[in-house]
Amino acid sequence: MDIFLLIFTLVAAAVMLPAYFFVLRYNLHMFQLNGYKNGEHTNWIKKNINKQLILFVLAALGIVEAIIPQSPKEMTALQIVLCSLLIVISLIIIKYYLYLKRVNNKKKLVYTARVKRLVTTDTIINIIIAVLLAVFLPKGVYALTGVLALLAALHFAALIVMNTINKPIEKSINNYYINDAKKMLESNRQIKVIGVTGSYGKTSVKYYLHTLLQEHFNVLITPESYNTPMGVVKTIRSSLKPTHELFICEMGARHVGDIKEICDIVHPDMGVITSIGPQHLETFFNMENIVSTKYELGDALPEGGMLFLNGDNEYVSGNADKYKTKTFYRVNSEGEGYHAENIKLTQTGTDFTVVAPSGEKENYHMKLVGAHNVINVVGAIAVANTLGVKLSDLIIPVRRILPVAHRLELLERGNVTIIDDAYNSNPVGSKAAVETLNMFDGVRILVTPGMVELGDKEEEYNYKFGTYAAANCDYVLLVGAKHTEPIKKGVLDSGFDENKCKVYDTLQEALAYAYTIKDEGHKFILLENDLTDNY
Repeated sequence: MDIFLLIFTLVAAAVMLPAYFFVLRYNLHMFQLNGYKNGEHTNWIKKNINKQLILFVLAALGIVEAIIPQSPKEMTALQIVLCSLLIVISLIIIKYYLYLKRVNNKKKLVYTARVKRLVTTDTIINIIIAVLLAVFLPKGVYALTGVLALLAALHFAALIVMNTINKPIEKSINNYYINDAKKMLESNRQIKVIGVTGSYGKTSVKYYLHTLLQEHFNVLITPESYNTPMGVVKTIRSSLKPTHELFICEMGARHVGDIKEICDIVHPDMGVITSIGPQHLETFFNMENIVSTKYELGDALPEGGMLFLNGDNEYVSGNADKYKTKTFYRVNSEGEGYHAENIKLTQTGTDFTVVAPSGEKENYHMKLVGAHNVINVVGAIAVANTLGVKLSDLIIPVRRILPVAHRLELLERGNVTIIDDAYNSNPVGSKAAVETLNMFDGVRILVTPGMVELGDKEEEYNYKFGTYAAANCDYVLLVGAKHTEPIKKGVLDSGFDENKCKVYDTLQEALAYAYTIKDEGHKFILLENDLTDNY
């Protein structure tokens, strides 16, 4: 009987192993999406614990299987029953986590060096725990299945411990790379660094600046959304050349001090603050922290370093007094600095005029739509003009500006135009997006899962978004019933036709319905926000 029980236990452990690795992989993926931040991952666990309730069943069975005595005979029978249950639940877990892997594919798990170090630490610690328990538990090797089950179940939180263990190693590695990047920048004596930050618009302005300046300077930019300290460091170490004259560095932030950390690496000569608004309130906690963090860029500039500020943003303009060398840029409002006027939407984009501080004017046409795109381009024009590029020399580069992917990007699909604004959504940007949708002549359809990371203001802002959607859209298609409840309430409270406000489980289902709408006219479908897999 003991030999049979041993074989049965080893078989159960063999089935448990893939379940162990699938649980590890899913939680590692979520940990990566949460930026390897222990605090943010802890908050994610609290909000999403219902997704992994099966692990509590697994842990309970594992504990019981590991500690029940090996004899008498009826206990041996119980051991077989428990191992059988663990085999069944392991198979269920494998199938469930394969499903999660399949649906959570918007941004795949990347096996970076840091991930590999986490997995190595996790493996070593778990082997040590398994061996110690096998040695000291009375059941010895017969407890193996239960121990594996318990270790697998604990992975929803164990990576926080592993990350803490690895912290000194990660800090040492990061410091090496940071110091190397600093030396590379310092060795290029001709280079000027332009820092670009803001709650939203910073990636767009970075790309617009590159388009406007690349004919006059040798320009390096941080690619895509590389806006963290290590993303900036990676850009410098992999792409900086001695011939580069400008480095346009996007600076992102989720916590107080994040912008200062990047500034301490690159030491910007000029800065652009595109906007300040209620984004990442979950980690910033209040608007005062957001404002002070964005203005860490202004604080880092040397004496005489020019700061370019969005004068239409009240948080930006209202906190600019202490900065002497600043230039504002605006849309449809005159004042010191640069401003745009005569803005007109055309079939091919937008026409507008820019007036410089000197009074000089120039007319421009761009392929982009939306007032927020106009102000971002005006900001880029202000920087380029200050660097010595004539307004007239910017006419053709402005025409060449392309939409940044997933930021009000127009995609023609036969008799349907997709307005892709899926990269990120915030209260100001979402309102601007539906107002831009309203400018098109046709059937205007909004598809959205709503906004996140707005702290205790999340419900309020999503409700307001619903009221804006009702005022500007013909159809409102919501993705995810629970998260979009405030939007739906805002839509219906505004008197919107209930039959034209529908809720779907997935983006694909919502889009499929949008394509079936038979109303007369060209269809314009706005994709506003696309939540990452950890939401």
